[in-house]
Amino acid sequence: MLRNPNGLSHAVVALLGGTILADALSLFATFELRTAVTEHAGGDVSGRDLAMASMAGAGLLQILLLLATATAFIVWFHRLRANAEVWAGDLLGRTPGWAIGGWFIPFANLWIPRGVAVDIWRASRAEPSAADRPGELLLLNGWWTAFVVDTIVARVAGRVFDRAESFEEYASAANWLLASDALDIVAAVLAILFVRRLTSMQHAKATGMIPAAVTKSRAPAQ
Repeated sequence: MLRNPNGLSHAVVALLGGTILADALSLFATFELRTAVTEHAGGDVSGRDLAMASMAGAGLLQILLLLATATAFIVWFHRLRANAEVWAGDLLGRTPGWAIGGWFIPFANLWIPRGVAVDIWRASRAEPSAADRPGELLLLNGWWTAFVVDTIVARVAGRVFDRAESFEEYASAANWLLASDALDIVAAVLAILFVRRLTSMQHAKATGMIPAAVTKSRAPAQ
């Protein structure tokens, strides 16, 4: 049975927008940290500590939004996968459960969700069995690439920051963190476009099926 994903998509987009705002706040605080440890002779201890306090606040907001966004996104993702089962269940490579479980398997979560997303995309277009058009998966692949690169850079940035002791090490950590926040913004923007596009595809396909289904059900028996 088809289920409307529009409400969930609005929630995901709103949370992704909040994530972008939190990343922007983190960028500002991290830039202040880099300024404090690089543009003052011998480093500015008070400026560093103030910047780190601001970063902690922005970081907490990022974590809270990450949890909320990830939850809403996975629920939305699973709903779209369930809808895809109605249209092209025999063409899909993984069961609907992978739309949830695939995100929680270490290392494998770097490619399994993308495979599920491709299955959903193909099932949601007008002809699921047709060959991919040139550039058709560009948005999906762009979002996924940004997401994976951001995930890797964020982990490196966190480790560099946790180990920093000298001003030089804090400067290096700040550069990694700035890159991570910038990548997170790019990934969030692409995720918004992906969510809107895929939801629109399913909405168009579902509403296009209604007249045919009604007509068929009302047709006189032969």
